[in-house]
Amino acid sequence: MVELEKEVLPLPPRYRFRDLLLGDWQTDDRVQVEFYVNENTFKERLKLFFIKNQRSSLRVRLFNFFLKVVSCLLYIVRVLLDDPREERDWSLIIWVNRPLPLWALQVLVAFISFSETMLLVYLSYKGNVWEQVLRIPFILEMISAVPFVITVILPSLRNLFIPVFLNCWLAKHALENMINDLHRAIQRTHSAMFNQVLILISTLLCLIFTCICGIQHLERAGNNLTLFDSLYFCVVTFSTVGFGDVTPQIWPSQLLVVIMICVALIVLPIQFEQLAFLWMERQKSGGNYSRYRAQTEKHVVLCVSCLKIDLLMDFLNEFFAHPRLQDYYVVILCPAEMDVQVRRVLHIPLWAQRVIYLQGSALKDQDLMRAKMDDAEACFILSNRFEVDRFAADHQTILRAWAVKDFAPNCPLYVQILKPENKFHIKFADHVVCEEEFKYAMLALNCVCPATSTLITLLIHSSRGQEGGAGSVDQWQRTYRRCAANEVHHIRLEESKFFGEYQGKSFTFASFHAHKKYGVCLIGVRRMDTANILLNPGPCHIMGASDTCFYINISKEENSAFVRGHREPVRGPGGESRGVPQTIYHGLTRLPVHSIIASMGTVAIDLQDSSDSSPEGTGPPALGSGTVSRSRSGSRTEVGGCNTLALPAMGGSGEERRHSIAPVLEVVDRVHNPTFDLLGDQSEDEGGDDGKEEEEGEQKGQWWGAHCEWVKGYPLNSPYIGSSPALCHLLQEKMPFCCLRLDKACHHMPYEDARSYGFKNKLIIVSAESAGNGLYNFIVPLRAYYRPRKELNPIVLLLENVPEADFLEAICWFPMVYYTVGSIDNLDSLLRCGVTLADTMVVVDKESSMIAEEDYMADAKTIVNVQTLFRLFPALSIITELTHPANMRFMQFKVKDHYSLALSKLEKKERERGSNLVFMFRLPFAAGKVFSVSMLDTLLYQSFVKDYMISITRLLLGLDSMPGSGFLCAMKITEEDLWIRTYGRLYQKLCSSTGDIPIGIYRTEAHKLPVSESQVSITVEDYEDTREPREPLLCRSGLHRNSTSSEPPSSSSTSSQAMDHPLLRRKSMQWARRLSRKGGRSSGGAKGVGSAAERISQQRLSLFRRSERQELNALVRTRMKHLGLSPSGFNGMTDQGNRLSYILINPSPDTRLELHDVVYLIRPDLLSPVPNQAGARKPSAGPAEGHRFDTQDSTHL
Repeated sequence: MVELEKEVLPLPPRYRFRDLLLGDWQTDDRVQVEFYVNENTFKERLKLFFIKNQRSSLRVRLFNFFLKVVSCLLYIVRVLLDDPREERDWSLIIWVNRPLPLWALQVLVAFISFSETMLLVYLSYKGNVWEQVLRIPFILEMISAVPFVITVILPSLRNLFIPVFLNCWLAKHALENMINDLHRAIQRTHSAMFNQVLILISTLLCLIFTCICGIQHLERAGNNLTLFDSLYFCVVTFSTVGFGDVTPQIWPSQLLVVIMICVALIVLPIQFEQLAFLWMERQKSGGNYSRYRAQTEKHVVLCVSCLKIDLLMDFLNEFFAHPRLQDYYVVILCPAEMDVQVRRVLHIPLWAQRVIYLQGSALKDQDLMRAKMDDAEACFILSNRFEVDRFAADHQTILRAWAVKDFAPNCPLYVQILKPENKFHIKFADHVVCEEEFKYAMLALNCVCPATSTLITLLIHSSRGQEGGAGSVDQWQRTYRRCAANEVHHIRLEESKFFGEYQGKSFTFASFHAHKKYGVCLIGVRRMDTANILLNPGPCHIMGASDTCFYINISKEENSAFVRGHREPVRGPGGESRGVPQTIYHGLTRLPVHSIIASMGTVAIDLQDSSDSSPEGTGPPALGSGTVSRSRSGSRTEVGGCNTLALPAMGGSGEERRHSIAPVLEVVDRVHNPTFDLLGDQSEDEGGDDGKEEEEGEQKGQWWGAHCEWVKGYPLNSPYIGSSPALCHLLQEKMPFCCLRLDKACHHMPYEDARSYGFKNKLIIVSAESAGNGLYNFIVPLRAYYRPRKELNPIVLLLENVPEADFLEAICWFPMVYYTVGSIDNLDSLLRCGVTLADTMVVVDKESSMIAEEDYMADAKTIVNVQTLFRLFPALSIITELTHPANMRFMQFKVKDHYSLALSKLEKKERERGSNLVFMFRLPFAAGKVFSVSMLDTLLYQSFVKDYMISITRLLLGLDSMPGSGFLCAMKITEEDLWIRTYGRLYQKLCSSTGDIPIGIYRTEAHKLPVSESQVSITVEDYEDTREPREPLLCRSGLHRNSTSSEPPSSSSTSSQAMDHPLLRRKSMQWARRLSRKGGRSSGGAKGVGSAAERISQQRLSLFRRSERQELNALVRTRMKHLGLSPSGFNGMTDQGNRLSYILINPSPDTRLELHDVVYLIRPDLLSPVPNQAGARKPSAGPAEGHRFDTQDSTHL
């Protein structure tokens, strides 16, 4: 043991517990070394105290300022105690009467000032002594302090005059240094305006004080003026009044006045110029938002890199459209200088008191402090979509968001991002809108569900429903205007009068009866214990008291007045309404007068008698009588292979009677669990064996159908981080990259054009500049699992640049997705990608063209290219994205279209009224043919009041998929569905059969305008059958018809019938053509047309006079033959007619259904439990067995 102890080395003294207790460890040989930031010399320590340290330096300068002021006060005391003689004596200028105590005080002050000055000169010495000696403050210090030190040595000079009043300039200099140190100490660098004003005032006071003291002292040898007399003289002189009652009498005082006036004329203009310059700079930068206002008022901050007038007005109009935000202030933080248009708008009294513009950067804490970001209610950070490099714009937005979150962690962030791959950098933000995600998803749904972009735009814009004026000429404008005012609102069920009575009932029961009774459309709910919103959770969802209900209505329930004009409905057995006449009016909310008027005019709900006689006498009656005015359309769905909207079987009675619809059950009796096969295809179940045989026949000879199976699953490769998983149709084996190229053959597929593939459905072509990751969101909604396989349209991407391998890896798993390299302005590229076989063409705005010398010229190339497409292929449905919404008036432009000109005037009136939707009556927008991404900006602004709007919009567009949440789809009304007659009956039919919730109608109407006779003749020529040889025209009007005006002249009932029946219209055109030929032949026969010369001349005349439509058709056919494409399927004479389309959001139950109406539906989730209501139905309700997701002849999204 002894040997072991010897081998173990003892611990160092410092680490032994005994030594720590006894303190022996301090006796070791270690040396503590202290490090200094500055040199540890006496001079450096003094410099640190007097100059470098901000707070100690501030104290020193404050003491110096106090000394100079005291010296000036002692001089004034000496002047007041002085009593000069009356006679003129020049010695009075040199000698003064100075009492001994006063002299002692002045000597003490002078000695301290002199010592401090010499010490600062020593500390500031840098090798050049003249630099310190020749400074004006040093010279003035020597003049006012050194003579007092000399009088201590020479008592005879005690009464010598010393210009102590010059210390006022040293006090001014000390004050400037003190203010600078004060700003450094409290980190305030934004008060340059205050500094300049202080310097100007102190300069003016020093000039006046110097002049007063100088005139008074020099006039001791003259008029013997007092200090007040000198003050009066200086004020009168410097104000250029000059009364002349007090004037200097001797030449020294007169010379001093001249010198002071010259100095004032030089110094004061310089000071005023600097003050004016700083004032203008402050006007540009905007000053700051005071801390007192930030603590007593509510404000939001808008951070942008470049503020455009359109962006500003969209934000202000949408933000202040909500009544509860009227007392908020908007602080704009922008690094760029305010342009002229923005400055002019902010001078309007409406915005001058609400908007504060600050020029600064969100990356600087000083600017964030100026905007009082830590006290703001919210911060909106918007990206610059007009930046050449959109990635750089996103990077700037990300840095701004990080800076704001670092400075004010509790401030809610509302961020707009451009590229989806940058989303994950700002996941911490409270609300994020990715522009490309929403844009491509909206454009994709536009292809299968018409005008989805217009539907979403109207829902996310605040509108009073008064656009277009109350006296609109057209009925469609009045209906469209009224329905466009619908928005999405929310309320707790237990607090709601709309939905409170449906507690414990099924969701579809509550939605149907709320629409029937109040005219509101319940679209979704949210449980209290979850943050997920469920759109149409289906009949299995039972409404709870704590549920938050989301509904579509013109106004929220709190701002609505309930008026019962006929009878107070009382729920009775069978769901009928009984009661006595009664009128109930709830007090209006605290809204302004114009809001109350709008509420009473468009929002007041007239609860009429909703009782109706049902043939069966049980359950809610068929909806025939409307209760509220609103409009949307229904849809047809098939359940178990049978049409749920089909006409019910009639009884034995042969007389016509109103067909009944099954009641909507309050609670479903039992639930059927569907066996949804993800690896199967629901279209196979729809068609049975015949469908399978047809599918097999269709797949023969097609590589993607014969050699690769389709499955349903989640995409394996997402092109960016943050994309929501979506169940889609996928290929079991990914397609080789070479097979994705549509216009080039490979060893797998020998096809080089779209026609060779033999697609059954028409193509969807997307024209884009490059294959960005946002295009992934265009493909996913069109390949969603709930879309039947038979209805999938091939997707062709027309790209100007070859896509990268990462993008191809993401899309190669989707069936029938191809790409070609070409441009939209090249006819050959269009023909190769199959434009003649396409149903829809989506034109995406090019990022490179968003920057133009003139702002609104960014869309010039896109508009002209789309106009060319419209002329070449009139049957093609073209959906265009524009940078500026104001340019949509040029889409499908018709020069002599008087109706479009009238709509243009209507748009100008709406702009003057300050409407949020000035472009809503433009036909391309109403029809959903044009979309601008700037319309999505209001989605972010609305989220400040409605934090659920982004989630609901993402669910509607298919960007997010929640378990149990429904999806948006559409259905076209056919002749077999017109027996339902009204939107309310359709609502009941859908709720009672499939659980679908209709939310609106897309309606297309024939637009009839008076046409001149010249247009009639030209229209007849343009509608000639191209398969027959064209005879020359002998007479033709000189007025050339626009090729886009394809509506035949129709002012009578016959023409309207021809418009509705294409065959009848074709026959009438051929009859008119043959009639014109007979006249031409008879006249030609009289002149002997048999000669070759006359035939050649007639052919030349025919070529000269042929229509523009025929020239364009000949051009397309020629290019197709040149490319080796068969022109057999191309029909350039297709007549779309002059038709207008518009959307009716949440129409009233009594809205009549029309043929070809497209109804927007929110269909329950196909994977959720399905109610089996067959046992509770009447036979007249139609068959209801089978799975709810087995649908046919419907257009799903």
